[in-house]
Parts: sequence; structure tokens; C-alpha cells
Amino acid sequence: MEDIGKPQAPAAHTHDGFFKAVFSQPEHASAFFKSHLPVGISAKIDWPSLAVLPGSFVKSSLQQVHSDLLFSCRIGGRETLLYLLFEHQSSPDPAMPLRMLGYVTEILIQHHKAHGLPLPPVLPFVFHQGPEAWNVSTTFEDLFALPDQLPAELPPLLPKFQHALLDLSRFDPAMQEGDSRLRAILQLMKLARQKELLRFFQWLAGFSAAELPDSLLALMLLYALHADSDLDAEKIYHTLSSNPELEKNAMSVAEKLKAEGRVEGRAEGLRIGKIQAFEEFLEKPQTSRASLEAMPLAELEALHLELHREYEARFKRR
Repeated sequence: MEDIGKPQAPAAHTHDGFFKAVFSQPEHASAFFKSHLPVGISAKIDWPSLAVLPGSFVKSSLQQVHSDLLFSCRIGGRETLLYLLFEHQSSPDPAMPLRMLGYVTEILIQHHKAHGLPLPPVLPFVFHQGPEAWNVSTTFEDLFALPDQLPAELPPLLPKFQHALLDLSRFDPAMQEGDSRLRAILQLMKLARQKELLRFFQWLAGFSAAELPDSLLALMLLYALHADSDLDAEKIYHTLSSNPELEKNAMSVAEKLKAEGRVEGRAEGLRIGKIQAFEEFLEKPQTSRASLEAMPLAELEALHLELHREYEARFKRR
């Protein structure tokens, strides 16, 4: 099996972390855009030229509901920018065309400052994880309320803009996605949002082990364990038992992650659950979230047990 290296663990915002860890890899980003850009555009892109560019264009106040990646590629020998925005708030955003227009404008302003004219085309793409279906327009002109008596000369002067969209709530990766790795990634994200991760691993057992390199399998296990604090490695192994080779690979990957301190016992999902419990009940001001996140899981468990005993003692005294 290939060495898993050190895949970036999903961050505190689990969906955001997995999105960035997976799609910052050019092979996964290429597979995504090949499948979901209009066919005519996809056919013209020089896919080996695709590269992720540094920096985010999402304002800090929106970081918890949006994350983004910017890529450069070449079409006909000229640079083109692909902007992928991951939308993971609880409901669709009616103002998304306005937000996207702002982000694209910022990209072009920065490009102009650095390189001058001409500007590269920026192809904006929104990836919506759900859970609600995307039921609002992707077209900027639809945000205006134009009176019927408006002169016909005015609409052509208004900005015209539209973003592409993949709505996971309306998309069935198992049936509609052609690329096997991307099919697994999107199905995982879809079922994670639906809180049906065991069903995902039951479905994944139908894959051959060769279709899932260890680096991707590691990210998928980390994401699943982050997303569901009730899920543990043993449940995953049991669910994969109908595919002994894939089960063996998953166990091997989990052991490597455990050895690196990325998965212990019930893994990071348990860590997050304990930290959230501390934040809710802990009264020690010197114990910050940062210090809790830095603790080994064994120390977190000991502290959690101590906290539980203190809470029970206080409750009995009342």
C-alpha cells in the first residue's frame, strides 16, 4: 500500500477542513471541475496545468459558513482562474450571487495590481453540501426588483453575472458521479451531512481497495470520526468486513494515524465532544480551548472524569 504521508487533518470546522484537505489536491480538484463544469469549457482546459493558488477571498466574518479555493489553469495557452466556494451553512444564501460577484471582483483587483491588464477569466463555482436544497437563483440580475415601466435601455447597463452550482442535496454521487474517487468523496460529504456515516461505509465496502489510496482513505476516516462523535474505528471495521482487503487497509491506515497521534481510542470525534463539554461546564478560567486542544486524549479523558465527579458532587450537595 502507498504511504499515507501526513494528510492534513480536518480542522475545527469539520466539513471545511475536509473540503480544503481534499480539493486542494490537484487530482481531486481536476476530477471535480471535469465532472461539473460545462462540457465545452471542460474540454478546452489544460488539466495538467491546474494549480491551487494561495489565499482566501472569503471575509473573516463569513469563514464559518463559507470556505474557498482558487485555482489557475490554462485554456488556449492563456491563464484562467477557477474559483471554488464551499457553502456549508444550514440554509441556501439568496445573496450568493452578490457575494460571489464581490469575491470575483476582489480576485480581479488583486490580479490587476500584481499583473496589470489583460485580466484572466474567473469561473465561479459554488459547492453546496446541504442539508436544504438550493432553491434560490444563481443569477445576479435576479436580485433586482425592476419596475415594469423601467426603460428598456436600463437593464443592459446592469451587471450580468451567474455562478455555477453543485447542490449535493439534489445530486446522487453513487449514481451520477463518474470518477470513482470523487464519487466516494462526494458520497461521504452527502451522508455526513445527513448523519448517516455507517450507511456510507456499508456503501464504500463495494469499492475495490485499489480505488482508494491510503492518503484519501486517511482523510475520509478522519473526517468521519470528526463528524460523528458516536462513531469509532471498530464500527467502521465491522461495516467494512464484507470487503476484507478494504477493511485491512482501513485498519492499517487507522493504526498509522493512531501512531501519529491523530486518532486515539474513539479518535478526534471524541476529543471534540469532550472539549465542547469542558467549554460548557468548566469554570476554570486558566483552562482555555487552546490548552484543551493541545492535550493528549488520555489527559482529556482524565480531566473529563474529574469534571464529571466534581459535577456529581455538587449536584448531590444541592
